Amino acid sequence: MLDIRKAADRGVADHGWLKSRHTFSFANYYDPTQVGFSDLLVINDDRVAPGQGFGKHPHRDMEIFSYVLEGALEHKDTMGTGSVIEPGDVQLMSAGRGVAHSEFNHSHTSPVHFLQIWIVPDRTGIAPEYQQQRFAPEEKRGRLRMILSPDGAGNSLRIHQDVRVYAGLFDAHESATLALAPDRYAYVHVARGSVSLNGVALGEGDGVRVRGETALTLANGRDAEVLVFDLRAVETPDF
Repeated sequence: MLDIRKAADRGVADHGWLKSRHTFSFANYYDPTQVGFSDLLVINDDRVAPGQGFGKHPHRDMEIFSYVLEGALEHKDTMGTGSVIEPGDVQLMSAGRGVAHSEFNHSHTSPVHFLQIWIVPDRTGIAPEYQQQRFAPEEKRGRLRMILSPDGAGNSLRIHQDVRVYAGLFDAHESATLALAPDRYAYVHVARGSVSLNGVALGEGDGVRVRGETALTLANGRDAEVLVFDLRAVETPDF
């Protein structure tokens, strides 16, 4: 079953320097029917004005990853990590028993557009950890490239949860199919462009809860960039 969440139905936040769309309940946006799915808690589609950003603030016991679609995002944290992530880079921060960080638009002339995604970990109190890796466009072109996994398989980033995250780029006749185990859920998020999922047309910002499917086929893309989450078969995050 495909349960579609249209882009226009997401929560909206406009802080001037930050324009955000919330797939799930977050901050001042609350919808009791949208409080995450399986271990996936947050998908924020953020656009940050030049030279602006999120000042230093703390997190704990959360897996937080950023996926840049346009521009450059500058990261600093209390682990001593400093980096800039651009399209193709994936940043994963395991907050563990506590870390503070800041995320700023690295440019003073151009906006940055990125997804901030939170996944509830399978354990608490671990040592904080930072990972960053680049996945070239050719690795994702016409296929689903695993970018996060619990064991770091296939040179993916290692996340502390039974979840696998895939990224793909699709145009024209390109397609890819991901098999799902019978006891798994999935979530599909169209980061940009348009694409079909098992024959159902989706647009930019659309998301889909997937239950009871054995395979996901992405096809008919038009400048599409897609994230697919292979998740435990539980309804809402336990946190």
